[in-house]
Order: sequence, then structure tokens, then C-alpha cells
Amino acid sequence: MLRRQRQPHRLVGWKIGIDPVLKRSFAGVIAALSAGLAGALMAAAPVQAGETLSFSYGPLIRSLKISSLKTFADSGKVPEDLAYFLQFSSPKQQVEFRKALVQKTTMDPLLVSRFFNSAMGESLLERLGRAITITRAGNGKYAIRSALVAAAFSKDGLSLLSVLEQLPTNVQIHGEAVLGAAKAGERVIKATETLTTTLRNLTAQEAATQTPVDYAALPDPRKPGPFVVKKDVWNLVDQGRQRKFYVDVYRPEGKEQKATSIIVFSHGLASRPEDFEEALKHLATHGFLVAAPQHPGSDAIWLKEMLNGLHKDIFDGQEFVNRPKDISYVIDELGRRNQKQFGGKLDLERVGVAGHSFGGYTVLAIAGASIDFDHLKQECDREFGGLNASLLLQCRALELPRQTYQLQDPRAAAVFAGNPVNRAIFGPKGLSNITIPILIGSGSYDPAAPAAMEQAASFTWLTVPQRYWMMAEGQAHVNFSKIDPGIEDAIKSATNLTLPSQGLISGYVNAIIVPFFATHIQNSDSFRPFLRPAYAQYLSKNQTFKLDFISGASTPGLVNAIETFKKNNR
Repeated sequence: MLRRQRQPHRLVGWKIGIDPVLKRSFAGVIAALSAGLAGALMAAAPVQAGETLSFSYGPLIRSLKISSLKTFADSGKVPEDLAYFLQFSSPKQQVEFRKALVQKTTMDPLLVSRFFNSAMGESLLERLGRAITITRAGNGKYAIRSALVAAAFSKDGLSLLSVLEQLPTNVQIHGEAVLGAAKAGERVIKATETLTTTLRNLTAQEAATQTPVDYAALPDPRKPGPFVVKKDVWNLVDQGRQRKFYVDVYRPEGKEQKATSIIVFSHGLASRPEDFEEALKHLATHGFLVAAPQHPGSDAIWLKEMLNGLHKDIFDGQEFVNRPKDISYVIDELGRRNQKQFGGKLDLERVGVAGHSFGGYTVLAIAGASIDFDHLKQECDREFGGLNASLLLQCRALELPRQTYQLQDPRAAAVFAGNPVNRAIFGPKGLSNITIPILIGSGSYDPAAPAAMEQAASFTWLTVPQRYWMMAEGQAHVNFSKIDPGIEDAIKSATNLTLPSQGLISGYVNAIIVPFFATHIQNSDSFRPFLRPAYAQYLSKNQTFKLDFISGASTPGLVNAIETFKKNNR
């Protein structure tokens, strides 16, 4: 979780600030709208400016001139129509609302436009347009998209006020729906905070039952191993799929091994294998041959081409199938090259697989998780499902023909899934098929694949005995120094949040995944003591941002915490 000053009612980093009295007034609707519109980024071009916002709640309808909001934002004066909405708000809340009106969000206007003309963007628009409709004309998705792209391209930049000023027509905001979304957002934040506390307690409880270990006297897996690393780049063509892609290969050299263990890594959406080079090299220094393939239908090159108008969507929907097949093809290629290039020393029977985000989905599929279309459809139909960005990605799998996809690779012997998008697409039925050791990694303030929404329930659905879950406090889905640093700027400009250093987060990850793969694919007993909650406590000592770590032994406690939360927050 990102370290922050205590602010009530924060929805994915955007200020809401709604107290019980304000919720009962139309000011509550305005405040909730501020969160929703300032946080959403749409696209198109304005036609004729709308002048009035109509707010409805049950049978009551009140109107507000957009020019009144402009007057309030510029001078602090409260026109008569706006005074009705602010009558129950405190001076402090009015100051916060005034700030929210003009607070800018820095985003590439072209990316805004392209994204919200994509399938994922249109899905988000459709959900938002149910609550913000064109007066007497239904879903307001196109008007919203028109306003927000125009605001993004305008000299004033993207803010709530600039978006409202760019609305091409008058719109009606349905209070019940908007407040419902705000409450759902508050529930997500509360769930995240509760989960962080729960994992901290479960980590301590597990650690207390285990024999103490003097970790200071053991080798530090955060430090490089004894091997020198050489990097190769292979250009492959899978003739069966007519698919070309490159593979970054990190070879350990300088120390004799009887057999060389393999780890194949899958990058996330709109990223590259090179973005993870530091972590992959670190694994190779410990004796693993690491291969990281490009996924050409969902990588950074595809995104660049999309921005140039060559693709409509952020990724090709066939990637749900092609990504796992890329992993299997790389293992096949390693087999073909084993004798000539590696002296027959590659261990192709026990391969480790690791992936991040969309790559997390990829390696879970390789490990045996199967797509559950019925569960996915149910999750995609949830009223406020759009609050979970990763759900929008997963819902695109509904475009695939409904059939059983054989994506598991029996050579996979252990799997690490970092910030995986997985809950809706696999569900309890699909995830229960995994029978190999698994480590899930999460960030406690991940806005793209929130731990409370994407990994908590998933961990309880796993049945394999060797299962672990690590959550790094402060990790926010990606390494901002490698992947889209603009996201970090947006987070910092929109919130009172402080991110931990990437060095700390990388140290936490290296400290756990090296022992995990050494234990479960190299069969090294010397690394087993590191796969304990007590080690996470050792690593967290004197750190502001902590690491939590539990094993399957904590599943009953986690299930109880989840059920208690649901009961108390219906």
C-alpha cells in the first residue's frame, strides 16, 4: 500500500471526501462525480457545448449550470444554483471541492483517445454511461468520451472542470448509480487496508510457530550469485502459428553445473522482456538459464503501433491463447538447442515459469489453470466491475470461442505469478487445477490488479500444498523506472502518497523468488528456510514499507478474514 496521509474515502487514488451528511446532499453526488470523471480518461471530439448538469436522486431532479462551477473554481464565489448543492458542506469540504474541479491529470492525449476507442475503453465508457446519461437520450458514453478527449487535448489540460466544459450536450447524472459506485470504491479501499492488516497478522502468527533461524548467518539471496551472465537474443518463428518473436536469453557461466535449471519469464501488457532485465540477470547469477520471450500481440511495440493507428485495441484478443503457447515454444526451442549449444545439460523436465501482470495470467495457464467462461461472464456483468482495471482486460477473453483450451505445459514444475490478473478468468474451478508449487506476488497498493480484488480470493482457491503469497507494501504494480514513468507522475500529482524505493521492492522480490525456484526446481534444501514468514519479518526490520509472507497454512485464517469482511461490509 502506498504510504499516505489519512484521507477518508479515497477511490483508486482520487479524492472523494464524502461524510455522512454530505452523502445525503447533492454535494455528495458532485463529489462522487469528481472522483469518477477525474479518474476516467475517455476520447473523441466535442460538437456543441452543453450548459447544464441535471442531478437526479429518486424523484428529485435539480440542475446546475457548468458556468456556476467555473465561477466557483475561479473566484470562490458560490452562485445560487451551486449553493443548493453545497448547503450541507463545511468550508474545508468546499475548499477541497474547488481544488478537485481544477486538479489536472497528466496523460498523453493520444493515448487517451486511442485507449477509449479500444474494446477495454469502450467497456469502461459503457459502464460509466449508465450513470451519466444524455438527457432523454440514454447512455452517455459517447458524450463523455467526446468531452474528455477534448479536455485532454485542450490548453487547459485534463481536469474535472475542463471535461464538464467540453461536454457536447446536457447530461443527467443519476445519483443512486454514482453514489453506488463511490460506495463500491470505498469498499475496495477498506478491503485493501483490511487485507494489509490481515496479512501482517498472519505473517506474525505463522512465524511464531516456526523454529527461529539466524538469517544474518546465511547467504543473502538478494546478492548476486557466483555465475557470470551472458545475454543472447534469439529470433524465433513458430511456423505452426506464423508467429515471429524474439527471446532474451540469460546464460549462467563460469561455474560447472551437472544440470542447468531453466526459468521462462512472461512480460506484462504493453511492456518488453528488457524491462525486467535486472531481475532476470539476478536469477541467472544464481545458476538459472532464464529465457524471456516477447509477446508480439500485447507488448510495447503493439502499443506504439496502436498509437499510430495500426491497431484498434491495446492487445490482440488471441493473446490469451498465444501467450502460453509462446512459453511452450521457447521450452521446445531450448530442447532443440540443448545438445549443440548447452552440452545436453539443460533440465527440460522441471522448468520454472514466472510472469508479471498479464504475464501472471500467462504462467498460471501454463501451470494448469483453465479459463472458466461462466465465472468470467458473471464477474464481467457485475454492476461496478469497472473499478477493477484488470477485470476489463480479462473480460476481453469473452471474445474467444467458448471451448476448452489446452494451455498447460507438463514440463512446468513451479510458478511465480507477480501482480497477476487472474481472479475472474480462472475462478475457483480453474485455479484449483494447479498442482505444482506456486508463489504469488502482490503490491499492497496496486491500482491495476488490486490485491484485494485479484489475488486474495485466488490464493484461497489454490489447493496445491506448496503455495505461498508475498505482498510488498508500497509496490504499485510496475517498476516506474522501467515501465511508463508517467504513471508515477500521475499518482504523485493526484494523491498525497509516497512510493518506496525500487531498490527495496526489488530486494524483497529477489529475496523470495531465488529461494522459491532453487527449492522447487533445483531441489536445494539449503534455500527452504527462506520460504518462511520469519524471513519476511527479518527483511522488513527497520523498514518503513514491510514485506508480508504466508504459506498455505494461513489459508483458513485468510478465508475467515475475507468472510468476516463480506459480512460486515455488504
